[in-house]
Amino acid sequence: MDEYNAQQEQDQVPLLEVRHLGKYYEDGYHAVKDVSFSLPSGKLVGLIGHNGCGKTTMMKCINKMHDFQVGDILIDGESVKGKTTSEIAKKVANVPAELRNSFGLTVYETVMLGRYPHLKNLWWETDEDETIVMETMKKFGVHHLMNKQLNMLSSGEMQRVLIAKAYVQEPRLMLVDEPTSHLDMKYKLNVMEYLRAMVKKDMTILVAEHDISLMARYCDLCIIMKKGELVAIGDPKKIITEELIQDVYEVSSSVGLDRDGELYILPKKYMGSDEFFE
Repeated sequence: MDEYNAQQEQDQVPLLEVRHLGKYYEDGYHAVKDVSFSLPSGKLVGLIGHNGCGKTTMMKCINKMHDFQVGDILIDGESVKGKTTSEIAKKVANVPAELRNSFGLTVYETVMLGRYPHLKNLWWETDEDETIVMETMKKFGVHHLMNKQLNMLSSGEMQRVLIAKAYVQEPRLMLVDEPTSHLDMKYKLNVMEYLRAMVKKDMTILVAEHDISLMARYCDLCIIMKKGELVAIGDPKKIITEELIQDVYEVSSSVGLDRDGELYILPKKYMGSDEFFE
């Protein structure tokens, strides 16, 4: 981890830099504890850990949906402190795990919402906005659904719409929270292929996920968290080991490379204590 961050310091200003981040709640729960790392542009990055490890909380601190008490977060070398959510939205796009309230919106209306940080007029979109939205819906295979309401979509269609909305925002950093949690195998791979193809030289995508095998296959870098702390960051083929899996998940596993050279993780047995079976 230290070696990775040292290399970042030799390069240009990181796209994202998290400095000694601390986030806690009024009840005393410490969700994120002294987390520091930096990310360059042009990477697909997996944020991995068990439920409650601080993944989603940290992403909400990055896009200022949550305030934080300790440390700082910098986008392109500028602190998010003092910036409004609309200012942050010009550089950071958010793809939630699910959209709880669709308010009767159609697919077209939802994707167009992603253009709002760039609108030159207060009440209407330009021809440029219209073109970007229409081309993006075609790119993500949802153009034929443009007049359909969100509550009529399948889980796979919904994920593509939410990603398209974030894409038209033209962000430098995209935060994607558990994009495959409700999808079957086909659509898990489909969504990850879209995310992989979206990474640009000037944009990084940070994906919070539970499926460590999926992240290991598609991501350039992985960030591993446990109980609000950073455990490891780097190339998944180098940092994901059987020892790390047991430490983070309390699970014994087999970790290796398949015949295509892809990393696989095969869980075997839960190694923690469970009063139910005692």
